[in-house]
Amino acid sequence: MPDGPRITFSHRFKECPDITVLPARPNFSDYPPQERELIRSAAKVYYPTHLYVDLFITMGKAIFPSRETYVYSGDKIKQTALFQFLGIAHPRTRIYFGKQKKRIRLDFTFPFIAKIPRGSSMGRGVFLIHNEEELDRYLQKTAVAYIQEYLDLNRDLRVILINHQVILSYWKIAPQGEFRNNLAQGATLEFSEIPPEALNFAQAVTRRCNFDDVGLDLCHTPQKGWMVLEANMNYGLQGLTEKGFAIRQVLRDLVIQGKI
Repeated sequence: MPDGPRITFSHRFKECPDITVLPARPNFSDYPPQERELIRSAAKVYYPTHLYVDLFITMGKAIFPSRETYVYSGDKIKQTALFQFLGIAHPRTRIYFGKQKKRIRLDFTFPFIAKIPRGSSMGRGVFLIHNEEELDRYLQKTAVAYIQEYLDLNRDLRVILINHQVILSYWKIAPQGEFRNNLAQGATLEFSEIPPEALNFAQAVTRRCNFDDVGLDLCHTPQKGWMVLEANMNYGLQGLTEKGFAIRQVLRDLVIQGKI
């Protein structure tokens, strides 16, 4: 563990001993002198925020979560490129810059999935494209098309991992007539019959990508086995709550155990 003060910009660490919680101010000059000195002298920073993560890395400070966890957060394009580059199993996906409807139609047959590639969550910005008209409507919504093969699934597996250790896993099961398995779209949770090989796969993915605080969404097909759909760095807490986990307590225990 680094020798020196530890700070955080997240109230998730409010119950952690020996960690000072600071507000995330957009201007460093707004911090009073004693807080500025504490930030400069900190040996480790938890949840440094998108605003400050690169600054702390430049200063050589230990951070949690990793820089990669921030870099790939909310960006399906970067995540897909990373999975493809590392050879991590992922549904067949292609990205198109500009209006490339003809090329999309050459590469994919209906139906297929189209997504808003950046900043969308909870199933919003995800479309099942059946025909030319639906494709036209999607292309009007985004300058960058993110097109993915359609997999006829009624569930996917959420695995929450912190420091590459599985904290919780559960199935997200889509309601009748819905192709999205998101809780915000009416999916239900199921905590039983989680395949150990899926959890091993999830741990391998986080280690290779250096994601150390993430909710991975996985799916399985007989033809391709386990695949990662996407990585959620701002994952919902409903599953944890239903199983009686409080994220503050989880983090407190990990800090006390010296695991983060």
